[in-house]
Amino acid sequence: MNKGPMIYHSLKDHVYNYIASQIQDGTLLPNDKINEASICSQLNVSRTPVREALIKLASDKLLEYRPRRGFTVKEIDTPKKLEVFEIVGALDGLAASLSIDHLTEDDFTKMDELIKKIDVSIALENYQDYQKYQTYFHRVYLNRCGNVTLKEQLISLQDGFIRQTYFSDDNKELYAILHVMNEHHRHILELLKQKNKADVQLYLQNVHWKIEYPEMI
Repeated sequence: MNKGPMIYHSLKDHVYNYIASQIQDGTLLPNDKINEASICSQLNVSRTPVREALIKLASDKLLEYRPRRGFTVKEIDTPKKLEVFEIVGALDGLAASLSIDHLTEDDFTKMDELIKKIDVSIALENYQDYQKYQTYFHRVYLNRCGNVTLKEQLISLQDGFIRQTYFSDDNKELYAILHVMNEHHRHILELLKQKNKADVQLYLQNVHWKIEYPEMI
């Protein structure tokens, strides 16, 4: 059997996910230029899957191609960002509500462990890990919501957006804001444990995903 196409597509997807995660966690910022040679070296892949991944990222609106400059991270204006967060909040709240009857003690333990890892990430100012662990936290109940279409739509919105958390050069301010966000995670977990469908849905929609500092997203 010829496995060439399967291997090729998996490499392209690997490159796509690598770049997308760097955009979402703030390693790559709006207007940053994508260094194709560096990606080839870091991932030990040829230029072909890298170029294909960049074209797909541009098609998905995460990158844009500029003549003589190549691929750069796309800038999204604040009103558009706020619209996306509003939709994410509504869908995430619904997912949490739907998940309540299916969550297990193991799920609660996993979310509690992730909250603790987020605390450590904030203390160490490791905002890449913060982004990773907070994504994992929300995915625990999303994976239990039982609605495949909802899950696909929410992940598509999140993966096709610049950042899912705040970002700032002021580490003291960022520390304070992310600490509050992790307190949100604790409250979400308690509402899930209490099987409080209405409150967890409203909390995620109207509190957790409500953007208080639009200049930092």
